[in-house]
Amino acid sequence: MSQWKNVNNSLIWLGLLLPLILYGINVFRRPSRVAIAPKPLFQGITYRRQVKQTPRPHIIHIVEIDLTAPGITPLVTLGYPGAVPGDSYNRIPEETLAQRTSEFVETQGVQLAINGNFFYPFREVTPWNYGPRPGKRVNSVGIIMSEGKLVSKPEEKWPSLCLMERRAEIRADGTCEDSLQAVAGQTVLLENGEQTEAVTQRLAEEGIRPYPFNIVALDATGTQLWLIQTDGKQPFYSEGITLPEATDLLQELGVETALRLDGGGSTTMAISTPDGPKVLNVPAHTKIPGRQRPVANNLGFFAKPLVP
Repeated sequence: MSQWKNVNNSLIWLGLLLPLILYGINVFRRPSRVAIAPKPLFQGITYRRQVKQTPRPHIIHIVEIDLTAPGITPLVTLGYPGAVPGDSYNRIPEETLAQRTSEFVETQGVQLAINGNFFYPFREVTPWNYGPRPGKRVNSVGIIMSEGKLVSKPEEKWPSLCLMERRAEIRADGTCEDSLQAVAGQTVLLENGEQTEAVTQRLAEEGIRPYPFNIVALDATGTQLWLIQTDGKQPFYSEGITLPEATDLLQELGVETALRLDGGGSTTMAISTPDGPKVLNVPAHTKIPGRQRPVANNLGFFAKPLVP
């Protein structure tokens, strides 16, 4: 009996220590807090990383995409065969299959991708008790359009990023009838370069707190696209930024319109490399740094390699 008691105690201790072990291992795997000056990743796609210590430690990843560049073609997650386009009210989680962003890069052959829509069902209890798992059916909130096919229906309160031939638009009404690809977000942050009333309302609901944001933005012509992500939920490494800080950053970049996509632990940015997919940011799914969350859909871009 004493032997079984010792085994049981050991298993209990292992269960208690496992999250700390996972956290510690992934902490040491994170990239160093070093800024990266703007550098081309592919033709028409440039990446830079900002590292700041005040008002708290935070890291910002900024990708600029010239939608008119040769070879630049967007792609959004397709619905699986037999999927039913639903909305956030009919409770039919049958639109897409959950997939990590790096896996989307690998399976679809795109050169760059970020996560897209908010979704459900979702849970995050412990490192081993979470959902959805990869391949499970999920329902996205707001529109998803892929290759001109409607995957998830538009919803009035969920604005959209509509991607057409060589240009894009952010629409507050969530529609994208004339688009080839589309994703939906929660809040339009800027219109005509100015902070929107929706930001004020969101601040009243959420308060001012640092967070890992996932933002898409456009210039006045709709041909220059920014993908902006902040790492967060990681003390002393990157604790995220506040919503007012996010809008300030967008205005510094010269953005005309901007849309907040699903962020938090979903926030992921991945690229293709000769050695396989590489995650540029540091996600924090189930509070484990570097762990990717299976998400409802991803927004990717095909691009040509750099000319030697």
